Amino acid sequence: MENRIPRPEYPNPQFERKDWINLNGRWEFEIDRAKSGRDRKLYLAERLNSEITVPFCPESRLSGIGDTDFLECVWYRRVVSLTSEQISGKRTFIHIGACDYETEVWVNGVSVGTHLGGYVHFSFDITRRVHEGDNVIVIRALDETRNERQPSGKQSDTYHSHGCLYTRTTGIWQTVWLEFTPTAYLQRFRAYPDINTPDVTLSLDTVGAGRLTVEAFYEGRPVGAVSKDCPGGCVNVTLPLSERHLWEAGHGRLYDLVITYGEDKVYSYFGLRQVALDGMKFRLNGRSVFQRTVLDQGFYPDGIYTAQDEEELERDIILSMNAGFNGARLHEKVFEPRFLYHCDRHGYLVWGEHANWGFNHSNAALYNYFMSEWCEIIERDFNHPAIIGWCPFNETWEYKRRAQQSNEMIQMIYETTKRLDPTRICIDTSGGIHTRTDIFDLHDYDQNAETLAARYDKLAESGEMDHPFRKYQKYRGEAVFMSEYGGIGLSLGDGAWSYGNAAHSSEELEARYKALTDKLLDNPALMGFCYTQLTNVEQEQNGIYTYDRKPKANIDFIREVNTRRAAIEDEE
Repeated sequence: MENRIPRPEYPNPQFERKDWINLNGRWEFEIDRAKSGRDRKLYLAERLNSEITVPFCPESRLSGIGDTDFLECVWYRRVVSLTSEQISGKRTFIHIGACDYETEVWVNGVSVGTHLGGYVHFSFDITRRVHEGDNVIVIRALDETRNERQPSGKQSDTYHSHGCLYTRTTGIWQTVWLEFTPTAYLQRFRAYPDINTPDVTLSLDTVGAGRLTVEAFYEGRPVGAVSKDCPGGCVNVTLPLSERHLWEAGHGRLYDLVITYGEDKVYSYFGLRQVALDGMKFRLNGRSVFQRTVLDQGFYPDGIYTAQDEEELERDIILSMNAGFNGARLHEKVFEPRFLYHCDRHGYLVWGEHANWGFNHSNAALYNYFMSEWCEIIERDFNHPAIIGWCPFNETWEYKRRAQQSNEMIQMIYETTKRLDPTRICIDTSGGIHTRTDIFDLHDYDQNAETLAARYDKLAESGEMDHPFRKYQKYRGEAVFMSEYGGIGLSLGDGAWSYGNAAHSSEELEARYKALTDKLLDNPALMGFCYTQLTNVEQEQNGIYTYDRKPKANIDFIREVNTRRAAIEDEE
């Protein structure tokens, strides 16, 4: 069958090899509504009963399926022809960018591994299972969205989308690819830049002995290199830099990296930047920067979780920056590495979150289901300079009308996050109820600017505020972030909703936006805001832009409101 290649770009620019095969395009496909395919040995089937375009989920139009019912089990099959030159004397890996939720992979009828989690990359070494000629790859995904062990983000728990829950994503939704490495190779690395020296220290995990060479470039110019012999395992090297170019808001200024380990070569990059809290201020490279962020849900009309091409993937960053935002909360979804690459390029500040909705955080027995994937998220995205903070949970004050009973779990995940990544700030649970947190963030959808401001006016003078859930959580003087506000709708249609009363015209929306945002910018104790939201998503119609990315207000006006100096910021 014809195999068109959508999303042909290498999926992870932070760890790119040249020897790879993109497996996106047409796969055989079957919906297994009875979840009996394993008993029926579909992994040995000569053909499945339908076709799908990978990497788009079967609920999406771009997949060619468009089935939006609950799809709790789906199967994929693909025949891949390999040459002796590709596999002889090498290791072969199959990589899946993301597959929701529980995945098993077979190669030539043999199971090569399973993975639990719907949002991050995983891979299996299939060297011993492939051969010259045709090889059959079969993938099964189990996706029980309504199972309380499963983080599902904004995927609807009912047949129809409703409120702020949208069309589901089942199975594969990011690129699938094969990759070939030498027998000695680089597994992963972490980059620790120092803006003062300047230099960058790399902690690398390797397999087998080899000669390690790390080279850094800036705009094509060599700016540092280091080499050493390694026996394998973990190795640390520090690379002094001859030029200092800081990664800042609006200015990516990325350094390119080439890492050679024996015959293995990996292409990557890093940004020279430092984030820190200083009292009530957020500092980027020592300078107080107000976070003018916007809530980004990462949904697309035709691809649901998956942008149809790289231009669509990058477009939302550009639309946000055009409106005067300098970053985003990447909300209730783990965004793909290619999106984060463009955030890195543009100097766009983002918060890394998990898609915790759907997961029952009040049941401590489910801790491992959440924590295992959260560790994978931090590991995958550690090197992105655009990520300035982590937020494992969002709005945990209630689960299915039960009070928050998971303070110990939430605090434990906060503390684990800080140990896994001491270089960034962490919010334990956005909007509350906070247990232990670096930032006391708030969600307040009051549509009246005066009453909104009155709750936080005393913050700078006395450290007091009339915040939500004050009966359950104590403010201890942390930096304060208004991480959700606004949510202004515009002339809503049937079945649509927003927060508060919708505006009746673009002019009314603009006036309310300015009134609310001015109050936050003028409060000398607020380190930032996050407006809800960048675009409409299905029935939730409170975006600056429509779902098809058309402006609902004068974007020049919104940019003018957003970009004036905040009271907490340093003078230029």
